[in-house]
Amino acid sequence: MTNIRSFLSAAGVAAVAALGMSTAALADDDVNKFGYSISITGTSDYMFRGISFSNGDPAFQPFIEFTYGKPDLTWYLDFWGSNIADPLGPVELDMYAGVRPVVGPLAFDFGILYYTYPDNSISPLNPLSLGRNDNGDYIELKAAGTYTTPIPNLSTGVTFYYTPDQGNNYGETWTVEGNAAYTLPNFYMFTPTISGVVGYTEGESGFSPCACGADNYTYWNAGLKLAVDKYFMDFRYWDTNISDANGGPVVDSNHFIFTAGVNLP
Repeated sequence: MTNIRSFLSAAGVAAVAALGMSTAALADDDVNKFGYSISITGTSDYMFRGISFSNGDPAFQPFIEFTYGKPDLTWYLDFWGSNIADPLGPVELDMYAGVRPVVGPLAFDFGILYYTYPDNSISPLNPLSLGRNDNGDYIELKAAGTYTTPIPNLSTGVTFYYTPDQGNNYGETWTVEGNAAYTLPNFYMFTPTISGVVGYTEGESGFSPCACGADNYTYWNAGLKLAVDKYFMDFRYWDTNISDANGGPVVDSNHFIFTAGVNLP
């Protein structure tokens, strides 16, 4: 009888502790928290919407994100950088800010992006300047949604970008991207994910978003990402429908890109 009472007492203590932990976990989800994440990435080519921005050369791309909020509503501030080919080069430094609300299986992302190119060599003679003397910096607005489907490990999404006309810096541009990703069962130490993106971008009033003479084009990529703990590798094929006749100094698509990096902490 003593053993039964001891067992029941221990079980009661364990139940109360478990209830307390679950209550604390629920309460924890209602508390706004500060957070941060860092990624350090190297890629064989800096691709932006199907266009090589490093002229086919490797690029080093650090990233840091600061967040504040709860799992269902998070504010963020990001800083991202990369080496980049002339005339925009040698460095691109970007800042992003926005909010990510989550409603059931839907995760949204509404933000503003600021692209900057310090120490660039843009002049009226460069195709990217379109005859204007400017520094290349511009602002873009973003609205994205990701849907976690009933199919396990499958997610799909769509992202819209709008670049307002910024006079000497950038013309009005609309961009839409559709994406899908599926996480496969673990293979030895790796967590493999296959994913792809199809995008379309169009410049208004004759503006060419690819600096290649075309005022609109379609781009896409498909690839395999292998993750091991905090480390990852990505093997990806990029292409566009830009014809050779529209080719410009930054148009360098239709090839495979290898990317590797680490996510911290």
